[in-house]
Amino acid sequence: MPHIIVKMHPGRTEQQKTQLAERIVKDVLDVIKCDEKVISVAIEEVKPEDWPLQVYKPEILQNRDRLYKQPGYNPFE
Repeated sequence: MPHIIVKMHPGRTEQQKTQLAERIVKDVLDVIKCDEKVISVAIEEVKPEDWPLQVYKPEILQNRDRLYKQPGYNPFE
């Protein structure tokens, strides 16, 4: 607790992904005051052409009530 999954398009370097994970961990520690050893971060790359049906529809569109940050786009419009 917590386990954070970041889904994004491919193209970032391993250094960028590592830096992103480190910053996420820092912010989690600052906000919820848990022990760092209980935090895990995964990064999943999703091709742009797969994004609408693999991420947007099932995880964003169908779960808007659980989102704390809404996206400003809709790939189906």
